Amino acid sequence: MTFDEVLCVIGGFGKFQKLLFVWICIPQIFLAFHMFVSVFTGATPPHLCRPRWSSDGFPLPPGFNLSLLSTSDGWTQLSCRNPLNQSDLGDGLSAGSCEGGWEYSTEIYQSTIVTEWDLVCDDAKLNSLGSSFYMFGLLIGAVVYGHLADKYGRRIIILVNLLIQAVFGVGAAFSPNFYIYTALRFVVGTTISGVIMNAFVLGTEWTGPKERLLAGIITDYAFGCGYIMLAGLAYLIRDWRKLQLVISAPGFLLIFYIWVLPKSARWLVANNRKEEAWELIQKAAQINGNPLTKDLEMCQVLNVEEKGELKKTYSFFDLVRTPTMRKRSLIVFYLWFANVLVYYGLSLHISDFEMNIYLTQLIFGLVEMPARTITLFTLNRSRKISQLAFLAVGGIAFLLTIFVPSDLSIIKTVLAMIGKFGITASLSIIYVYSAEVFPTVIRQKGIGIGSMCARAGGVLAPMLYLLKGISPKAPMFLCGLCPLLGSALTLLLPETANMPLPDTIEDVEGPNHRHKMALQCTVDTTAHLRLYTVCTAYASNLKAVYFSRSQTQKLKMYIEVSLKHNCLVSQMKMNYRTAP
Repeated sequence: MTFDEVLCVIGGFGKFQKLLFVWICIPQIFLAFHMFVSVFTGATPPHLCRPRWSSDGFPLPPGFNLSLLSTSDGWTQLSCRNPLNQSDLGDGLSAGSCEGGWEYSTEIYQSTIVTEWDLVCDDAKLNSLGSSFYMFGLLIGAVVYGHLADKYGRRIIILVNLLIQAVFGVGAAFSPNFYIYTALRFVVGTTISGVIMNAFVLGTEWTGPKERLLAGIITDYAFGCGYIMLAGLAYLIRDWRKLQLVISAPGFLLIFYIWVLPKSARWLVANNRKEEAWELIQKAAQINGNPLTKDLEMCQVLNVEEKGELKKTYSFFDLVRTPTMRKRSLIVFYLWFANVLVYYGLSLHISDFEMNIYLTQLIFGLVEMPARTITLFTLNRSRKISQLAFLAVGGIAFLLTIFVPSDLSIIKTVLAMIGKFGITASLSIIYVYSAEVFPTVIRQKGIGIGSMCARAGGVLAPMLYLLKGISPKAPMFLCGLCPLLGSALTLLLPETANMPLPDTIEDVEGPNHRHKMALQCTVDTTAHLRLYTVCTAYASNLKAVYFSRSQTQKLKMYIEVSLKHNCLVSQMKMNYRTAP
């Protein structure tokens, strides 16, 4: 019996899985905090060059508004050059660099890393580089923790990353200078990938085939909630150190995860630790109210060790070694890159929309919710069509903004929101889709490399709007082109909706994987085995088969078994009904 069939017996999404997703979703809120907090902690407020003669601050003229200094092309010369005297303010006269520092508007922010360490003018590029370095941490984490999770398990990597995230996140709030702050944030970035990848995979591997899309969508809802909540926190807490502390310190409260977060039984089986896996399965069945019968316990249902391929050691090279895996891997990797480049390219530059930054953050967060919700209705029908359709919606909407005149800002903003809607929905789908494309033996490696490609897009995202120096339309053109190319490439990927997960590379390359419908049992000696069980299989029409409770009681099969055998579902003389 395959692991997917075991899940259908014990419950594909019962109380056990629901509790698991509660534990998985809580950290997602904090991940959203860390991902977008730089929008506020790294914001650059209007500023003036402080005169050399002023030691107690620059006495601005009554009613002078620093925000008048900002223009569409950046700060005026007055914000980066020293006026000759106070009467020269606003006259455009200057006398060199700002040796005395800067005065910053406190109308919106009490303090940011920019105001504390003067990351303006010649040093303004350090702010963008710091954001890219943080995203580079996510890239490194995707590679390192993806490999470690395959070797040591999902649970331990999640626990270690949550601890590191809390420690270094709090440390960043007390950074004495920008370079230490950037280094600490880099470490936090590595843990983001470690938690996102492994929490998602842990949920996926415990969820039945028909409910598996919830593994991605539910966690995305939690991430979206964090997106929205950050707008409120940042509005209430205008000091960057306090805000950094508030989003990081609660991570220490998750220490109780040591006792409540389960291991992945599927991973244990794949690594030939069947005794531990069976104990977890029994526990899950008990919590779900489907305790396994003694007769079923006699059957070694976790027979995947018979697949010699699961005993092998796999490397990242196996993702591209065979033709089908190579095609799938390269396309999935590009989809990760394009989705994240566009998603974070927009989300980290919300100040460019010339609206209240807190309101913009809130609106962008609210867009996440319907985008996540609509995928619940489309993914059950098709992962493939959903992926390519939302990529196309996002790409077309962004390209259309190029042709909208600048004076029609409302239309341009609406199109940008539609594009954000499409790319957010697409990003939700790629988590589910990619996990189902890769087989169990290299799933974590595949998702790890995919996440690494995504983080490469994330590294470039903070610099996306630097393309305005080439052309004001260049950023949106790129935001439209990348999703459209991804939409076309998705046509080459397989459909995975309501399919059993492939366990081995042979399952992916073999022609008959989709139509496999055997239940396998293994016993120590030849004997008569009486089975009382609910049997689930995938027939050629690819729909699950369920038996009613009364039919289960009638299932009394006496079969002579040897060390290896297949009990074909087609040979079971019993009426069954197709799931609605």
